[in-house]
Amino acid sequence: MDVRGAGGLTDDRALLGRTSTAERVADILRTRIAEGYFPPGARLSEESIGGALGVSRNTLREAFRLLTHERLLVHELNRGVFVRVLAVEDVDDLYRTRRLVECAVLRGLGQPPFAVDGLAAAVAEGEAAARADDWTGVSTANIHFHRELVALAGSARTDELMRGVLAELRLAFHAVADARTLHEPYLGRNREILDALRAGERAAAERLLARYLDDSRTRVTAAYAEAVDDPAGSAR
Repeated sequence: MDVRGAGGLTDDRALLGRTSTAERVADILRTRIAEGYFPPGARLSEESIGGALGVSRNTLREAFRLLTHERLLVHELNRGVFVRVLAVEDVDDLYRTRRLVECAVLRGLGQPPFAVDGLAAAVAEGEAAARADDWTGVSTANIHFHRELVALAGSARTDELMRGVLAELRLAFHAVADARTLHEPYLGRNREILDALRAGERAAAERLLARYLDDSRTRVTAAYAEAVDDPAGSAR
């Protein structure tokens, strides 16, 4: 798939400000990939994206290099740069990483009360999106929930690690057609984890999270395997 019409990125040009850098371009493209604007397998056109954002080819290539390092893009010799298509094994590995990191964050919390305002906002965001039948919005809110959970560790390095893991995982989510079936079961489970942390029950929250991630790993891996075996059936 060759994405040539990048006109929608023109609105993002203002985000670059007067100090345009490859890192800022990478931030914009990372967000657009996470949103599904550039779906897995899409070819990224240097000409159309560079023109839409008003950046030089060198700047754009450096942004591509950064996102390739993050495993969101792949460079194919003589073909160009593409949004990465995950293997099923990648999805399974991403969940193993999430379980190691997220459960460790809860295990390592100090004494209550815990700073759960960010988690509460993400839960409310997901529930509002569900009421609006916006299941892509529910997916986004769920990502926000888990980023806020990891942020409880107060570690910039852990935040950066999970940002990359969750961005990669969204590549799998975009390949699955039925977003509601994928994400709806976890709305209530997010609230259960939030309620446990509000009550100061760190160990209970960790148990809930471990079961949540195990169940999600099974469900998402199976759905993704089916989608990549039958690409036509996963088309939006």
